[in-house]
Amino acid sequence: MAPPARPVWTGQIRLALVALPVKLYSALDAREKISFNQIHEPSKQRIRYEKVAPGIGPVDKDEIVKGYEYQKGRYVLFSDEEFEALKIESKKTLDMIQFAPADTIDPIYFDKPYYALPDGKLADEPYRVVRDALRNTKTVGLGQITMRGRSYVAAVKPYEDGILVETVHYGEEIRAAKSFFDEIPTGEVDADLVDLAEELINRKKAKFDPARFEDEYAQAIERLVKKKIERHGELILEDQEDPSPDYGDNVVSLVDALKKSLAKKHSANGARSADDEAAPPPKRVRAAAEKVKAPPRAKAPAAKPAPKRAKK
Repeated sequence: MAPPARPVWTGQIRLALVALPVKLYSALDAREKISFNQIHEPSKQRIRYEKVAPGIGPVDKDEIVKGYEYQKGRYVLFSDEEFEALKIESKKTLDMIQFAPADTIDPIYFDKPYYALPDGKLADEPYRVVRDALRNTKTVGLGQITMRGRSYVAAVKPYEDGILVETVHYGEEIRAAKSFFDEIPTGEVDADLVDLAEELINRKKAKFDPARFEDEYAQAIERLVKKKIERHGELILEDQEDPSPDYGDNVVSLVDALKKSLAKKHSANGARSADDEAAPPPKRVRAAAEKVKAPPRAKAPAAKPAPKRAKK
């Protein structure tokens, strides 16, 4: 069965010389997340917002540039061309440059999950090989991925029968827990109370079942929206999926790629390969990979396609 959404990224996951063409689909379904627009009730027209400058009024979008406030009331301006020149090269490749034991990555660093599906028949075998290798070694592949003009740390991990790619926060994005918890009193806690709490916990201990938890407010909103749609009808817009890029001869034979990758690392003279001599990973990737070592914690989910809106 075809995926129910359009891919958010199409490219290659690379393990040394093994190129794995994939499509990434958001693992988060936002169909129940209902958003609203502001409507002018008397005329039933949607409210639009104009960009205005004080003392001038509405301005043309071609006259707008971005400004960074480095002091109160003082800005340095940037043109679109300058941002284009700075844009990270959008190479459609996720190179796994490090492999970390899965249990050493604190879940607080994980951000948004994406399902990775093989892109084309040639990708089926390397896809399953990479998936099984990650699962057997209990590791997570770490690298960088460029999406929507931004660079993210990405974790590649086996999930159920496939592969999950999850964006990872940079180290400086996470607030230090100590600044929040340092005022919590220290000292011994009543052991009897702890025993009682443990007993209550054990009575309700069960495997996590997300189906037991429901968003009651979202359900109430959905019921209200459905009532409105029954009276006014609905408008449905469908997106068209872009054609898949042709990788041509860039997909290296899986067996040859694995053999060449291993041969480089075990050359007869013991010299390091060209890949090994390459520059170290970017500082932010190394920092994120080093700082994600901590006892695991529970993880939370996130977002989805736009909902159906009522047509006035």
